[in-house]
Amino acid sequence: MDVSFLGGPHPQRGVGVVAPFDFALDRELWRWVPDDVSLHLTRTPFVPVEVSLDLARLVSEHETLREAVQALCAVAPEVVAYACTSGSFVGGVAGERGMCAAMEQAGEMPAVTTSGALLDALHEIGARRIALVTPYTRSVTTTLEEYLAEGGVSVTGRAYLGLTRHIWKVPYRDVVDMARQAVVGAADALFISCTNLPTYDVIPQLEAELRMPVLSANQVTMWSALRRIGEQAVGPYQALLDPVARRGPAAMSSSSSPSSPSPPVESAPPAAAALPPVEPPQRPHPEPEAAFAGSPGMAPDAEVVDGLDPPPFPDEPGGMTPT
Repeated sequence: MDVSFLGGPHPQRGVGVVAPFDFALDRELWRWVPDDVSLHLTRTPFVPVEVSLDLARLVSEHETLREAVQALCAVAPEVVAYACTSGSFVGGVAGERGMCAAMEQAGEMPAVTTSGALLDALHEIGARRIALVTPYTRSVTTTLEEYLAEGGVSVTGRAYLGLTRHIWKVPYRDVVDMARQAVVGAADALFISCTNLPTYDVIPQLEAELRMPVLSANQVTMWSALRRIGEQAVGPYQALLDPVARRGPAAMSSSSSPSSPSPPVESAPPAAAALPPVEPPQRPHPEPEAAFAGSPGMAPDAEVVDGLDPPPFPDEPGGMTPT
């Protein structure tokens, strides 16, 4: 059969993505990408180091980033994105800018990171006060809050799971539960952190229920990278991507005025909350104790980096067992 009349495949524009070595959500990234754009992913080398903020620094070292970007150059992307939230906020705002500079120098192309994209996205929708959801431990979540504060964004309430592994397996139900716990005080938007946490399908539901824009790590990464090459991310009813959605229920919250005073971080939920009480998620397999902010039980403060999952350390107190 002669198919020469088809003219070959349509030309594609390229977006390079550098992800941590155990990133498991390639397909989710693709869901935000229009048909005329291809993603080219590479991963940082495996590092047999206990999950910690130190590991976040290791997977975001400039030399590691330069080597990854140089590998991507073989397929000539037009922009490169570092898809790791904690790896890009661990060094603060100056550290994030340094990462972008290192990638741009290595590839001679524009570069973005998840945490830098987050600040750009919050500016885009006019959000200065946010509710925060993470799968991390307390110390990693606190480091993210410090990064946000440095970028002029305050956190009105937060919820986190205290996980140190298998973050990509967290179901949407748990993400919704955390969001309901975190949205207290006068938040302008909700941010769901960690590029290894699935969020694509839950964003429209949460925007409709919470009546505020909802951003996620993978969403802002793709939005920012595509915008750098003049393309638009795609996604159903997501306020960041669709200005019409911002004028709908997602913009109906009376707390959306940026000039209002910021309430303290980790505010207690109001007594007469409109949403039903949420039970902490139940897991079929042993995991570190889940810890919603404000709950009486806190998870052991082991560190986590965007779902990075090195081999278990069973000899430690409370260590993980091999899977």
